Amino acid sequence: MTLPKALAAQPSNSRGRAFAEDDRGPRGPRDAFQRDRDRIIHSVGFRRLRHKTQVFVAPDGDHFRVRLTHSLEVAQIGRTMARALGLNEDLTEALCLGHDLGHPPFGHGGEEALQRSLSKAGGFDHNGHTLRLVTELENPYPTFNGLNLSWETLEGLAKHNGPVSQPHWALKEANDGFDLELLSWPSLEAQVAAIADDIAYDNHDIDDGLRSGVLQLEPLLELPLVRGWWDEIEARHPGLDQSRKQKALIRDGIGAMVGDVLGETRRRIRESGVETIDDVRSVGRQLAGFSSEMKDAERALKRHLYANLYDHDALRPIRIEAQRIVSDLAQYFIDRPEALPEGWQRADDETARLRGIGDYVAGMTDRFAIARHEALIGPVRLPEKF
Repeated sequence: MTLPKALAAQPSNSRGRAFAEDDRGPRGPRDAFQRDRDRIIHSVGFRRLRHKTQVFVAPDGDHFRVRLTHSLEVAQIGRTMARALGLNEDLTEALCLGHDLGHPPFGHGGEEALQRSLSKAGGFDHNGHTLRLVTELENPYPTFNGLNLSWETLEGLAKHNGPVSQPHWALKEANDGFDLELLSWPSLEAQVAAIADDIAYDNHDIDDGLRSGVLQLEPLLELPLVRGWWDEIEARHPGLDQSRKQKALIRDGIGAMVGDVLGETRRRIRESGVETIDDVRSVGRQLAGFSSEMKDAERALKRHLYANLYDHDALRPIRIEAQRIVSDLAQYFIDRPEALPEGWQRADDETARLRGIGDYVAGMTDRFAIARHEALIGPVRLPEKF
């Protein structure tokens, strides 16, 4: 069952862009949300995601996911759900592809290091930095900074995890330039993109964790959710070897979670009585999400992944060294602001200078950060295996 058409975002009803554009050049047969998606795909920030950490450090392990492959996988899941629900697929895809643009090198470890290094200038937040990238730092157009994305796409990126009552400085600056109504819930497309992110990294981190040998199968199967999927695979394919069962486990996990979200989202919408997009924004609660049973099971899965993968002893030295690389680079440029490339130097005041350093370091890929550290500061000691 698809949702009423009035609940889907319509490009013809978009609230527009912050800057008027001269459309006299060739644009092709694309609507506003298709153009947003394409602007994200063609951005420098999107290309850099191919060398930014997801779980395992990007310079190593060709078969492990990086931010780029994760974003593509989120987009596939998000678009599938949008189509099943009758939502706008292009807006959903744009939000899925753009949601991680603001991540610095080395993932959350790098973010923590930048947060500390830039504490005197308001710190660093990857979601706020995503908005900063698409509204200010990307500059492919002749008459304005940023990608000039539509209001609906900016809203979805800003409210990636729902309403924002205390925006980080970068998000606040973007919002001051184009009011995104941060206290309301975003569109259903944005809500679907957010849950697609959860589904992707839950299941694909299991895949990468098992592939690496850091995550062990037997403890994972103690989770009732995962055990249920595993037993169903065995019932369908008796005697299947473990390697193939593990691959089937990821497919079944994604399928089960997607099916749960579709059923639960339809139920919530039916019971809420929402009839328009404005109703979705003002209803005061999330409409696209897991059922209570799946939500509890998914939280248990996340706890297991944090304890047995993300915080595993084998990965801790990598995270520590990655944070040192980012901290050292930030401090190097704090001590020598003239060493920054010309386009990143800010002469206004200390806050502006620090934020310019943050912009430059956050834009680095893992391998570029390693190379800059080795050229400017000294050797890097990342363990070889991961």
